[in-house]
Amino acid sequence: MQHLFETSVSENLHRKPLAERMRPASLEEVLGQSHLIGTKGFLSDIVQSKTIPSMVFWGPPGTGKTTLARIIAQHVAYSFVPFSAVTSGIPEIKKLIKEVEKQHQTVLLFIDEIHRFNKAQQDAFLPYIENGCIILMGATTENPSFALNNALLSRLKVVVLEPLEEKEIETIVQRAMNDTERGVVFNTPLSDECVRIIVNYSSGDARMALNLVELAHSSFGQSTQEISIKDFLSIVQKKIPSYDKAGEYHYNLISALHKSLRGCDADAALYYLMRIINAGEDPLYIARRLVRFSAEDVGLADPFALVLAQNAFEACNKIGYPECDVILGEIVLYLALAPKSNRVYEAIKKAKDVLQENPDAEVPLFLRNAPTKLMKQIGYGKGYIYPPHTEAGIVSTQYLPKPLQGTELYCPSEQGKEKQFKERLQNLRKRLHRNENN
Repeated sequence: MQHLFETSVSENLHRKPLAERMRPASLEEVLGQSHLIGTKGFLSDIVQSKTIPSMVFWGPPGTGKTTLARIIAQHVAYSFVPFSAVTSGIPEIKKLIKEVEKQHQTVLLFIDEIHRFNKAQQDAFLPYIENGCIILMGATTENPSFALNNALLSRLKVVVLEPLEEKEIETIVQRAMNDTERGVVFNTPLSDECVRIIVNYSSGDARMALNLVELAHSSFGQSTQEISIKDFLSIVQKKIPSYDKAGEYHYNLISALHKSLRGCDADAALYYLMRIINAGEDPLYIARRLVRFSAEDVGLADPFALVLAQNAFEACNKIGYPECDVILGEIVLYLALAPKSNRVYEAIKKAKDVLQENPDAEVPLFLRNAPTKLMKQIGYGKGYIYPPHTEAGIVSTQYLPKPLQGTELYCPSEQGKEKQFKERLQNLRKRLHRNENN
């Protein structure tokens, strides 16, 4: 059992990847996450108090989730047990818990990639968290609201980690190149421009930055000649954008596109569109969102927007990538520059609310269909006047059910074409309800 609760293993340091060798050993060495490890940060407080709740670290890759868990474990009297959700399942969980129970002690159980456990596997931990047998620490790049079941999530403190800032990544890179014991030493130091490329490509991910440093060292570390930018870029390759078609990045970028369109920022909208396209998103998904936007956020301020959005959808369906990127760009720019009104959307919401309260209000007799003689005899359709046969083309009457008469669902804005609709609607309402006003 001793091997299970070892907190450190002696091994050849330089067999480990650079990112592992440079892993901070104390909170003082950690860069970033000042909201957690600052003077009044949550993690600083629990380290001082040595009272550790079960928690899950949520953040992008390379932001310190595993590192912080290990550092916290050093400050408490519990054994630290790492566990991988990638390589382990229910049998391993049961075996682990059985061994833990034999020890009659509380252990700090760290589960990397906890979102990879299914609901049944997550449930297996619940009784042991409840009885204090384990303090669970999870790490995930996925939104816990989606990745963890409610029963487990309710027992965990969610600790949110942010991507590291560029200056913090640069410090980590410089540390790795200046640490003669744990780091790497280049015969010809990397130029400032090479370092900037590493910082930019890592996108706030310390592990990626150190992996790029290690890759550069294996390719150019022994060279005595200055490394050209062209040669350096040849090993770095293309920067791969962060995106997941069913997770956090997906929804964040779609939300950013939608809100940029709503805010009339054509440049931002086009940028987010290209990020989504570059990540390989289905063009029809993007086009569907734009069709919805044209009705929900442009609405009757520019009724033609819906026509164009639908045409864009059909065009994307016919030609696909890569040609449809221009089509999507055109409709995005049109929607960004179009006047905005969500009054149709608001009217639909009001209508739903009214329907909820009055689901069975009777249709006035004069509006009812009268296909039989009996229906005509009891008054169906009686008194209905055909508006086109009147001189004014409109009849002063109430078409709504009696309990709802006078209800106004649609309230046009002053934007674009809708300003004209507002004037017409006001005149129509006055004429329709003339009898009740007299």
